[in-house]
Amino acid sequence: MHIIINNTSMVPIYEQIMDQVKKAIMEGDLTEGQVLPSVRNLSKELKISALTVKKAYDNLEQEGFTVTVHGKGTFVAETCQEQLMEERKKDVERALEQAASKGLRSGLSAEDVRSLFEIIMEDIYAEN
Repeated sequence: MHIIINNTSMVPIYEQIMDQVKKAIMEGDLTEGQVLPSVRNLSKELKISALTVKKAYDNLEQEGFTVTVHGKGTFVAETCQEQLMEERKKDVERALEQAASKGLRSGLSAEDVRSLFEIIMEDIYAEN
C-alpha cells in the first residue's frame, strides 16, 4: 500500500490516509482480509505521528472499511457491496457538482448544462 501525504493540503493528514485507503479498497487494490501496515510502521514510513495513523484507522473501522484484531493488526473488512456503491456514488456526485458549477461559472444556463450532460450520457451508452 502506497500512501502519499500532501503537507500543503487543507485536508487533514488522517483524512488523506482514509481517502487513499478507501480508494484502494474501492478499486480492488486492497482486498477483503488483507492486512494494512501497522500503525507504527505506517507512521514511520510517512514520517507522521502514530496518533494520526491511529485516528485514520479508527475512523476507517468506524465506517466499516477495516477491522482491527488486537495483537494481530488492522485488516480490510468483508465489505458490504452497498457501502462500496454508496462511496462510488458520493465520488460521482462530487465530480458532477464540480462540472455543473464550472458550467454555470462559464456562463452556461442550468438547461445548457443539463443538455450537455444528457448528450454525454447518450454518447457513453451508445458506445457500450
